[in-house]
Amino acid sequence: MFINKIKIINSINIVKNQSSFQSCKIINNCSYNNNNIFKREMTTNSNQDNIIEFKGHNEIQIQLMKEECIVVDNDDKPIRPGSKKETHLMVNINNGLLHRAFSIFLFNGEGKLLLQQRALEKITFPGYWTNTVCSHPLWIVDSELKEENAQGVKIAAKRKLNHELGVPLDQVDTNDFTFMTKIHYKSESKEDPQWGEHEIDHILIMQKDGITINAEPNEVMDYKYVSQEELDQLFKDEDEGKVKVTPWFRLIALNHLKPWWNNLNNLKPLVEPTNTIHRY
Repeated sequence: MFINKIKIINSINIVKNQSSFQSCKIINNCSYNNNNIFKREMTTNSNQDNIIEFKGHNEIQIQLMKEECIVVDNDDKPIRPGSKKETHLMVNINNGLLHRAFSIFLFNGEGKLLLQQRALEKITFPGYWTNTVCSHPLWIVDSELKEENAQGVKIAAKRKLNHELGVPLDQVDTNDFTFMTKIHYKSESKEDPQWGEHEIDHILIMQKDGITINAEPNEVMDYKYVSQEELDQLFKDEDEGKVKVTPWFRLIALNHLKPWWNNLNNLKPLVEPTNTIHRY
């Protein structure tokens, strides 16, 4: 038996091989070779992190709130780690706490956009329709802190496509993603206003056919591909109170998405510099 021991750091398993002492990380069910990434020290965050109690929330989602997001300054420069719990509490957000995020827009060969409906188990924005995947790169994963060509968020995006939608890791390459721009926004979660979002969100687009989806029910309650006309109808339905749509998705869709959608075969001229941040 080669496996000597298993250490668990938050949602990360480190498996050491007795002969080579090579480490393998499993983060949100995705394996990573230690040659590409390694761990950073965990830190104690806000005192608020230990005060707020979870009431009636799903245990899996509570455990995921231990993940370490990347706290950034107003220009998206990494400062320190901050737990998902710390960075999503409005008491901290209202004091200026800001973290890094990404939003994936996955299109199929027909040019339809894949949407997901967030599971009711989610602590923030449960049951809301949103873009393909919205999540965060992790401080503890060195490769997800890479800045050049938005490589860090692309690595995280591949991991979360697998975690949330069950997309096999071998079906997606980081080069499949095109970084488009960043948005900075803040929004309270109406269902439980102690929680919210305050993010600099990196927008990633991918167009690919043959994607296998096996959605994780604790993350995603439904998903569908939509045309531009169908997305317009979704926003009309939201205006009429028939559905809920995440605020960041609506911001991106109404302010940026149409020219990208109309030029999926030629996105490069529309890519903005990585220091461009649209403030909302």
